[in-house]
Amino acid sequence: MANQIFINLAVQDPEKSMAFYTALGFKNNPQFSDESGKCMVWSDNIFLMILSHEKFSSFTKKPIADTKSSIAALLSLSMDSIEEVNQVVDSGLGAGGIEPNEMRDYGFMVQRTIEDFDGHTWEIFHMDMSKLPA
Repeated sequence: MANQIFINLAVQDPEKSMAFYTALGFKNNPQFSDESGKCMVWSDNIFLMILSHEKFSSFTKKPIADTKSSIAALLSLSMDSIEEVNQVVDSGLGAGGIEPNEMRDYGFMVQRTIEDFDGHTWEIFHMDMSKLPA
């Protein structure tokens, strides 16, 4: 089996969150989805589990962070072009996400930020290694 990563996020409304993440380009895997959680596929090896608070709590004894007022993690997705960065973020905004910062251009990397309904923060970026400073 290839190495895989599963990112688990606690969300208030798995259905609403599924629509948001679909707009970002994730695909739903119904085989591992039900009313309490949705398996969203980014690639062959990267999966996002959006779980109701009740379902998420069954995996931990710690309280769920309020990611609307605190940051728990910065999650990043690379894109093949600046146009794709803009398309993904604009689609996410159209699905109800918010963009807390303006686009940042570091010369070799362009980055936009989007938050989902629960405040989970995603950095959507394109990096051009040919422009990386020596």
